[in-house]
Amino acid sequence: MNSAVDTESCSELPLLITKLLKDLGVRYQIQRDRPNFPAAQRVQAVLLEDSVGAMLVLFPQDHLLDLPRLTELTGRQLLAVKPERLARMLAKHELSRLPGLPPLTSSPCLYERCLLQQPRLLVESGQPGLLVELAAEDFQRLLNKASAGSFAVPLRDIRPNLDRPHDDREEISQAVQSFTARRIQKRLEETIEIPPLPHTAQRIIKLRVSPEATVDDITGVVETDPALAAQVISWAASPYYAAPGRIRSVEDAIVRVLGFDLVINLALGLALGKTLSLPKDRPQEATPYWQQAIYTAAVIEGLARAIPRETRPEMGLSYLAGLLHNFGYLVLAHIFPPHFSLICRHLEVNPHLGPNHIEQHLLGITREQIGAWLMRLWGMPDEVANALRFQNDPDYAGEHAAYPNLVCLAVRLLRQRGIGTGGPQDIPQPLLDRLGLSRDKADDAVTRVLNAEAALRALAMPFPHQ
Repeated sequence: MNSAVDTESCSELPLLITKLLKDLGVRYQIQRDRPNFPAAQRVQAVLLEDSVGAMLVLFPQDHLLDLPRLTELTGRQLLAVKPERLARMLAKHELSRLPGLPPLTSSPCLYERCLLQQPRLLVESGQPGLLVELAAEDFQRLLNKASAGSFAVPLRDIRPNLDRPHDDREEISQAVQSFTARRIQKRLEETIEIPPLPHTAQRIIKLRVSPEATVDDITGVVETDPALAAQVISWAASPYYAAPGRIRSVEDAIVRVLGFDLVINLALGLALGKTLSLPKDRPQEATPYWQQAIYTAAVIEGLARAIPRETRPEMGLSYLAGLLHNFGYLVLAHIFPPHFSLICRHLEVNPHLGPNHIEQHLLGITREQIGAWLMRLWGMPDEVANALRFQNDPDYAGEHAAYPNLVCLAVRLLRQRGIGTGGPQDIPQPLLDRLGLSRDKADDAVTRVLNAEAALRALAMPFPHQ
């Protein structure tokens, strides 16, 4: 292997990278990115900064960058560079990704010591889909001015509870005790100051389970909540639903456009979503809460319609599960406000990871556990609670499996299109098989939704965009 790779391959790399490696005499190969490359060999590069200046930090993708460890090691309060500043820096060199090549930047570099335990390493080239493969000894030559340290946590040591819901109560209680004064540790419900289920939501739940409920009943409930009534009418009038003529009332919105089933679940999702305030802090470049909720619900609606009728889950509950899938995010921010900011900062410096590893590492619980716990505390349908609880487990085949399976699939499809938090994740074939969907049908569902992206954004406009 040498630096003189074939001209066609070489032209695919950014010229700056090609010249840098050639000038340094570093041997390398170009690899097209594939999901089966080991995460331990993938170099995650993050540019951090503080008042002193910037620092390039490198660590393997099977690790989580731990900011308190980094502070202890460097004596600096380093945070992720603002996305707009990073974008300007990369654009100046015609790059779209941050390469993990220290000589490329004038900033000091710190790398995780265990990186060099791998025989070969894969580094972002600056061009999406292309990686630079280097032998460890060649990569080490690029680190001659960098410093080594141990500041990242192996993901194998962080084990989110994906499949033991019977442990949720104890784990939530332990997490609360870690962050709350001992003298107020009495009962979990007393310690976690969660607002009661809103009156509007209580009335809607009663209607959901009543076989005799009518359009007049749901109209009456919605009309008693002016904000909810305005929201339902605005949805019916939106370009996404393309209703003919003007929408004049809640009843008009239900009968002519949205339908009883959608409105009752939409109203319930909105009522619960407004129970807890959106946090003022959030990760940089995160998809706004309501936008992500609406996109996920819309994709789930499309996926559910593509499932064979005989095995299709209830459409309304499926849609509701999508609206509420990230509800645990609001609960975490409500219960752990001082520590929620730390979660946000870790999400920024670990873009290759989803929230569950970060939350497990910092709190000992995840948003899925606490969101599902609250759904059960409020008496929400088991289908919705299970959808929240098991959405990160693509292998879940237990009770009401279709609902968490649909959320899992929708979230992963959207992540592959750059919507949501964390890097893209694989979609296992058994997940599609359990739902009775082909990959083509799943891709078609998300494409149809994203083709209506402007209309979907309009649906989310009335909501706060934190």
